[in-house]
Amino acid sequence: MDKLALILSIIGSLNWGLVGIFQFDLVAWIFGGQDAVISRIIYSIIALAGLWCISLLFRKRNDCCIDGE
Repeated sequence: MDKLALILSIIGSLNWGLVGIFQFDLVAWIFGGQDAVISRIIYSIIALAGLWCISLLFRKRNDCCIDGE
């Protein structure tokens, strides 16, 4: 779940980068505009993934040894 949320957050940040730099919304372009139902669903899923990633900041890190290191 963590990796999926991180991937979706990265996609969302790249889309925001496109909006900020080029004024081009890739999600809206692919799915038929910002007001299209599917676009709003995609935006909502990416927002939920971003919220999930907030939890990554507060988790304790589990260090794992590889080959006895």
